[in-house]
Amino acid sequence: MRRILRYILIVIISLSAFIFLNNTNLFTRRPDGDDPLVLAHRGIAQRFDPAGVTNDTCTASRILPPKHGYLENTIASMRASFEVGADIVELDVHPTTDGQFVVFHDWTLDCRTDGHGVTREHSVADLKKLDIGYGYTADGGRTYPFRGSDVGMMPTLAEVLQAFPDRPFLINVKSNDPDEGSKLATFLNALPPERRATVMAYGGDRPIAALRTAVPGLKTMSRASLKGCLLRYIAYGWTGAMPDECRSTVVLVPINVAPWLWGWPDRYLNRMDSVGSTVFVVGPYHGGDFSTGMDSVEELSRLPENYSGGVLTNEIEMVASWLRSRK
Repeated sequence: MRRILRYILIVIISLSAFIFLNNTNLFTRRPDGDDPLVLAHRGIAQRFDPAGVTNDTCTASRILPPKHGYLENTIASMRASFEVGADIVELDVHPTTDGQFVVFHDWTLDCRTDGHGVTREHSVADLKKLDIGYGYTADGGRTYPFRGSDVGMMPTLAEVLQAFPDRPFLINVKSNDPDEGSKLATFLNALPPERRATVMAYGGDRPIAALRTAVPGLKTMSRASLKGCLLRYIAYGWTGAMPDECRSTVVLVPINVAPWLWGWPDRYLNRMDSVGSTVFVVGPYHGGDFSTGMDSVEELSRLPENYSGGVLTNEIEMVASWLRSRK
């Protein structure tokens, strides 16, 4: 009996030592000089009161008093984001009736613009006539500070990539229609390989599955792939084995989930790098989706010292400044 107990104890100690040595950051290094990769969610945007917001809330009708003149998903907003320190910009796309993609957040036009109906049921020519700042108000509709200043400013995806030929983007597919993934694949496959390599995409499970099949090597993410990657890595990532769902993907890691990831941060980031994936830390997960960003100093302070992965934020100006102050 003692021999069996001794054997079990040796196995436990050996396994514990293996897990520790295989996941400790004591012997792990990241490339010298690596700074966090900062992702500006929809560029510089007008902020709004998030209290009580649902998927059907018109956020343009409840913006906070404007501190700048930029509207999300516009070329001007993206340019300003890069200028203040963004490394990559996230944008939202919709297919149009004439076979293109426009960059716009909402499923319908009625909230933000002077147009009506479902965004994807219009042509680019029709969408270019709209005032995309028409519905923004900070005082319950007494004034509309952006009306008339952004007519025709809804860009196409092609225009964005032309305006920023060397900049990376994360494309958000807004539907769960597999045909949209196929259409986006056709668009991306027409790009030069070196340009296509700077683009990533995420969205509904079905369009992302179609996109991933049609564009080999493209970094993608869907809710299903993210859940599979995180849960399987937590289950057996201590072995060093990487789940298939974690390969060539975008991984959004809530800051309150990050400590549960084996080897966090450096060894975990190195493992993701080794399978062609990019990691972005987002705000705490409390159920729902992952649209929250790292938008406060309190949240940013939870990042490990010398953290060199990605950070997703809705407050690019503040975050870029805060990260520079840590150097």
